[in-house]
Amino acid sequence: MSMIRDLRAAVRPALRRTRTTSNYDTTRDPSVSTAVIDCAVYREGRRVSDHLSPAEAMKRVRAEGGFAWIGLHEPTEREFSGIAQEFGLHPLAVEDAVQAHQRPKLERYDDSLFTVFKTIHYVDHAELTATSEVVETGEVMCFTGRNFIVTVRHGGQGSLRALRHRLQQDPELLAKGPSAVLHAIADQVVDGYLAVADALQDDIDEVEIDVFSAASSRRGGDAGRIYQLKREVLEFKRAVSPLLRPMQLLSERPMRVVEPDIQKYFRDVADHLARVSEQVLAFDDLLNSILQANLAQATVAQNEDMRKITSWAAIFAVPTMIAGIYGMNFDYMPELRWRFGYPAVLLVTVGICFVIHRGFKRNGWL
Repeated sequence: MSMIRDLRAAVRPALRRTRTTSNYDTTRDPSVSTAVIDCAVYREGRRVSDHLSPAEAMKRVRAEGGFAWIGLHEPTEREFSGIAQEFGLHPLAVEDAVQAHQRPKLERYDDSLFTVFKTIHYVDHAELTATSEVVETGEVMCFTGRNFIVTVRHGGQGSLRALRHRLQQDPELLAKGPSAVLHAIADQVVDGYLAVADALQDDIDEVEIDVFSAASSRRGGDAGRIYQLKREVLEFKRAVSPLLRPMQLLSERPMRVVEPDIQKYFRDVADHLARVSEQVLAFDDLLNSILQANLAQATVAQNEDMRKITSWAAIFAVPTMIAGIYGMNFDYMPELRWRFGYPAVLLVTVGICFVIHRGFKRNGWL
């Protein structure tokens, strides 16, 4: 216990020094460390400083050049307010970044860009059911300026840690500034879309095969699974379709914070995104066709059941009618006192039923 107390006593002065040298008031919100995942300064494509507060990072950038990359995960309004003031972020964009659940978009505020990406993750499942969760969504929001990029992530998916390490291994690309980071994030998000589209294609193929199989034709298929897939594809579509216009703008329209060399790379991302968008639209149309086929099969199965019921009702109507006639108990009826009348009536009844059964069987009703 004495060793732990000595360690705490040694750490407290260092923490006090850190707080007093930073313009970013961490004492106002002790939980800010839970929101800031990483904060670093990059110069000429190389990471030159670690363990900085956002304010310290920007101070180094203004004094020595380069750019700062600050990564946050689900910050609260209080946690984000100091960073927003330090980087001069627009209040409307800050509100969107804190609240999340935003539509993919690109907005320009003075000398900065605010970009929203929807991340999609495919959920592995042993068997697709009517309640299976096929895709999970998250969000990555980017504030891009001339000498900074602030990324805000919401949800458990779309981590940028591996992307940061990969970019740090390519100094030539990272030297192009914050727009290179923005492109890398967009490229990673769209590559994730491609992977999810391939996995969804397998699920749709499985459902299609099942719907048109003989067993499924007899039981009418499983509309619940098809509706579930349609809901997941709709969620996918909401992430992909609104992003087409922002990627087109980034690849075609000159912007001050986007390097011309990086703009060429955005064209490749836009092409991949257009391909995914076409796939998603095709998935939706295909699922509509599969659902219509499933409903048609259910209708056909019901009609077959009704034909069988009608056929047997017609067959049983013959002995019912004959028994009704001979059960009226009149004194004068044909063959009433004939010795062979009873077996003759039975034979006639069976013969008529047999002929009707053969007729229905020949026509495919039985």
